[in-house]
Amino acid sequence: MKFKILALLMFLSYNLYSQQVLDKIVAVVDNEIILQSELDFQTQTYAAQQKIDPNQPGLKEQILNNMIDDKLVYAQATIDSIQVSDDEINQRVDYQVNYFIQQYGSRERLEQIYGMSLEKIKRELRDEVRKNIMIQKLQQKKFGDVDVSRREVEDFFDTYKDSIGIIPEKVQISHILKIPEASEATKEKYRAFAQAILDSIKAGADFATMAKKYSEDPSSAKNGGDLGFVKRGVFYPEFESAAFALQPGELSDVVETPVGFHIIQLLEKRGESIHTRHILIKIKKGENADLKAIEFLSAIRDSIVDKNNTFEYYAKKYSDDKETAPFGGQLGTFYVAQLDKTMGETVSKMKEGEISYPKRINLDRDNYGYHIVFLEKRIPQHKANLKEDYNELKKLANQNKKQEKYLEWIKELKKKIYWDVRL
Repeated sequence: MKFKILALLMFLSYNLYSQQVLDKIVAVVDNEIILQSELDFQTQTYAAQQKIDPNQPGLKEQILNNMIDDKLVYAQATIDSIQVSDDEINQRVDYQVNYFIQQYGSRERLEQIYGMSLEKIKRELRDEVRKNIMIQKLQQKKFGDVDVSRREVEDFFDTYKDSIGIIPEKVQISHILKIPEASEATKEKYRAFAQAILDSIKAGADFATMAKKYSEDPSSAKNGGDLGFVKRGVFYPEFESAAFALQPGELSDVVETPVGFHIIQLLEKRGESIHTRHILIKIKKGENADLKAIEFLSAIRDSIVDKNNTFEYYAKKYSDDKETAPFGGQLGTFYVAQLDKTMGETVSKMKEGEISYPKRINLDRDNYGYHIVFLEKRIPQHKANLKEDYNELKKLANQNKKQEKYLEWIKELKKKIYWDVRL
């Protein structure tokens, strides 16, 4: 998945790069072509990711073969009429764009690097995202049910145990998350400020001027709050519900979403797309909200240490992580090297069975919380064996079986779908 994201990032850079390269067609697959500049850029991207020499013998041929395979699968997905909904594309595009923003540090930096607005970046990504989803859907349809028996896992281990080698240190961890909440009095203060701005606009103040002065959405504030044309499914549900109910030129009441209070004006509507502008007033939670979350988690930790109840009990009852709370806060088993810096530093100082003190955790660009971490089990690095590593070995064996079937399928596709290499 990470390489797929990098490939889409490459797609955005591709037009900039290809302008400097004398292009030629290096391969044709059905109705699709692969250009020399595209191949060169994919090779450079992969080499940088893997920290290898891009001129390594055979690398470019390997990358080209992978690109041809993807286009063969896309061609077959088109033949099979694999359908992708707008909602699926929107969700994937939003995920990719959020990833890019995290990589570059801000929306503004992303827009600056690619010389286009966020909305245009999303439009540029849509077709490539649609193709990728079609490819993944067909692969899932063909190989999603592939599974391995215990005997197959054992045979895989016997065949590859020497190359598997040492299994790095692993930890099994759970957590209880608490997200600081602003008090009702604090929220009311910011709501009242947003209402005062709305009243000023209704009294004749210029919306764009007020957005530039007060809006806390920096990417749109500089444009007078303009968000451009966006299809349904991109904004928060509360925002969309209010915006789609407006008539062109009409102002909304103050609308609350997870990021704050909005004043919305609908500029134009085209079917399921709307052109809006907004003013965002964020809710500052305040130090008291953070302190209350930390004190709450500290009290839970003390109660568990005093054996008043279990970590699982408190996670199910109080954790704000709705995905893990039903399972007692279980995050899973991870290689220590896989953990992000903050979690790695926390776990490295803990002994098996210990619970950390509250630590801050960033959930995304705009949201954070505090959590306590329970180190359930620490598994030192060791030579791979079926007893301790069966689940990981089963995953590897399953991937190996899928890969073998995938390669057989690609051979079949190459017999019935036109392709030609022109290097």
